[in-house]
Amino acid sequence: MSVYHERQKWELCALHALNNVFQDGQAFSKQLLDELCQNLSPGSVLNPHKSMLGLGNYDVNVIMAALQHKECEAVWWDKRRCLAELRLDVLLGFIINIPSPMQLGFVSVPIRRKHWIAVRQIDGTYYNLDSKLSKPVTIGEDGKLRSFLETQLKLKGCELLLVVTKEVAESRTWLK
Repeated sequence: MSVYHERQKWELCALHALNNVFQDGQAFSKQLLDELCQNLSPGSVLNPHKSMLGLGNYDVNVIMAALQHKECEAVWWDKRRCLAELRLDVLLGFIINIPSPMQLGFVSVPIRRKHWIAVRQIDGTYYNLDSKLSKPVTIGEDGKLRSFLETQLKLKGCELLLVVTKEVAESRTWLK
């Protein structure tokens, strides 16, 4: 199986992360995410769930609503827990929110923004499917994945979402 990887366009990292987790460029569209924003804040002039410029920058509420369209859920990972408690075999993937420097062309501005990235196992190997990367980066097997996640979680402001089916979320079988 080849690895599907969407590259960054505008501020659509949430869209790219969702499609990269599901390994299907047709899973979600900007139009669907914009509709979800409207449903989350009907009648609002400035929608708080996306960029006021209409270029993306969707928040976690949009990601959670999008996952529900696929009969899935986002489970927030409590950083105080040990990653060894995770049952990797029942997870569809991960969506990580990391601080990212703001770029204006080639110049890095000292403003930190949030960036969504996807991590997914494909044929027994985990991949970092960050849309800012030119191609997927191999993480490796379970142990290397846990090390990668530990490193990410040490970043100030990093948040980890587990992408699971509704059944796994309800039964909490993502925990050992």
